[in-house]
Amino acid sequence: MLQVIRMIKKGSIAAIATVFMMLLATVPVEAAISENFDLDDNYYTVYGGPQIEASVIGDNEYSRGDTVTLNFGLVNKGVISGFESEKDADTAVDTVLQQSEMKYETQAVTAVGILATLESDNPYIKVKSGPQQAGTLEQGKQGASPTKFTIEISKKTPAGTYPLNLNLSYKYQNNVQVSGDEYDTSTGMVTNQGVGIWYENATENQTVFVQVKNEPYFEVTNVTGNLYPDEGGMLEVTYKNVGEEPANDATVRVSASDPFSTTDDQAYLGNLKPGESAVAVFDMDVDETATPKPYSLNSEVLYEDTEGHDQISDSVKINTEVLPAEKKLPGYQLGTGITFMALAALFVVFRKRKQE
Repeated sequence: MLQVIRMIKKGSIAAIATVFMMLLATVPVEAAISENFDLDDNYYTVYGGPQIEASVIGDNEYSRGDTVTLNFGLVNKGVISGFESEKDADTAVDTVLQQSEMKYETQAVTAVGILATLESDNPYIKVKSGPQQAGTLEQGKQGASPTKFTIEISKKTPAGTYPLNLNLSYKYQNNVQVSGDEYDTSTGMVTNQGVGIWYENATENQTVFVQVKNEPYFEVTNVTGNLYPDEGGMLEVTYKNVGEEPANDATVRVSASDPFSTTDDQAYLGNLKPGESAVAVFDMDVDETATPKPYSLNSEVLYEDTEGHDQISDSVKINTEVLPAEKKLPGYQLGTGITFMALAALFVVFRKRKQE
């Protein structure tokens, strides 16, 4: 340690002097000694290492039902908190090797080959992306580009704050060993100088949060109305605000697709507080070739939020059914039959009168 202090005073490693004074948290080193290292030739033991901090870039507040990409910024705030001298420099060779090792030891705070994995323990939020490569981060550096993960928020998610687990794994420089043969006075260097770098694995686990907004949310709770092929009918649909905020001046709009059509695709719902319902009535036409079976129609609610901004809800499904056509005499056949029977009756009456 005294030898290190002398070197710092001489200015040979001025850049190390600053971090040497920082007594911050370090990455614990509990690694087994590599067979390729001879600690008798080790000049220093370094304390400290990488420390990766992650944050969500941009807004982290989303709506239920959203599928979004989270952008994570990673920065390495690791520090070297100190060195311990393991061997004195008794010769010129030792002095050169000692100085060389010191330079390499400063790289102990670099996180090499970061692999990031995002996990969710909540069934309402699913992580759609696998592990992401985040590169190598030197001390004090931020990632050149965000680390991206796609998440899917269920439409049933209650408003609130949800934690996600961000797991980071990487390698860091655990130790350095330098070697050489003889000191060359003409160059001030050691001949056949070699460097051995010993890396170890490290992991960090962090918790990040996403927020699901308080807002109106709509569900269809009841559908009534009989619809037949080649006939129109009234479809009554009950909408309920199951969200946390009121929806003011709400209007619902239905999207009619084959085999349905309508000229009456909007209905007024009014003001709906959380938990309140309103009924929308649509005049629907059904194509004569429609197959009797269940169908699903899309609708959306247009409303004004509590801040006076116009909003459009996610698509709200209307589940209905086309019933089998009723077995009855078609209209034109019925009319023809009545006319024929009337003419037949008149013919009988006319014939009787003629016979009299």
